[in-house]
Amino acid sequence: MRIPDIAAGAKVLALGHYQPAHVVTNDDLAKTMDTNDEWIQSRVGIKERRVAKDESVEDMATIAGGKALAASGLSPDDVDLVIVATCTLETQIPNAAAVVAHRLGIKSPGAFDVNAACAGFCYALATASAAVRGGAARNVLVIGAEKLSQWVDWTDRSTAVIFADGAGAAVVGPSETPGIGPVVWGSAGDKSEAIEVKDRDSFLHQEGQTVFRWATTALHPVALEACARAGVDPSELAAFVPHQANLRIVEAIARKLGADKAVVARDIVHAGNTSAASIPLALSRMVERGEVSSGGLALVLGFGAGLTYAGQVIEIP
Repeated sequence: MRIPDIAAGAKVLALGHYQPAHVVTNDDLAKTMDTNDEWIQSRVGIKERRVAKDESVEDMATIAGGKALAASGLSPDDVDLVIVATCTLETQIPNAAAVVAHRLGIKSPGAFDVNAACAGFCYALATASAAVRGGAARNVLVIGAEKLSQWVDWTDRSTAVIFADGAGAAVVGPSETPGIGPVVWGSAGDKSEAIEVKDRDSFLHQEGQTVFRWATTALHPVALEACARAGVDPSELAAFVPHQANLRIVEAIARKLGADKAVVARDIVHAGNTSAASIPLALSRMVERGEVSSGGLALVLGFGAGLTYAGQVIEIP
């Protein structure tokens, strides 16, 4: 038995993202349900969100993944594993990863989907890092893509004002030094009913207060542990990119983390909650706007249905 070559580390080589063109503002929602701009902003911090019209999860994932691959300088032949984090496929078979890989011209890669809801991208990123470091893959395309609009009751203001569509992607490859820190992940299955779709004929249901209390009390220790395992003090972080669940949650965790020098992602204001897409989408947009610099350290922290959570420190590409 031979052991494959093992990389010293893994890192994010490049990022990419995609958002649908159709914008839904708070005023738009106020025309169809009992809500208004002030009510929505005061509770979740969202001004507008993007909603896919004709695009599928696979369509958005392909565009975001293609942008990340182009930015990495690699060819499709250089990728041998594709992972798509999503919980909103219209059908469960076939998986999105194989479809996306084929559309991008990636020949015969390993391909699978991850459903850890809003923590999905961080789970997929950790899996990709382990695959590269263990010699199971050379380069991995990791994508978070969601079309939550097809699972939301657009007459229910408790969910319709929050969720949105989009995709974000990262290419993970080998590195002489670690560029993706150890993952801290876990779950709170006793609270699984707090966010759920009961059956095929149901819409997404969320117990907002339960999720808010859990997120604002249980997750900052996870963030601190992710920093500790990476050997990074929060003061060294250039960016903090948590799942864009709710602006109040984002800011509460950021305060408790104490990363005073970090740029905190607040993509939710204009993008809404895009579940597994939110972290790569937010980070890619931060890089694109020049808000963070290559080589800096970012803490990413995903959390959501399950309830699941995961976080790690990464080097910004």
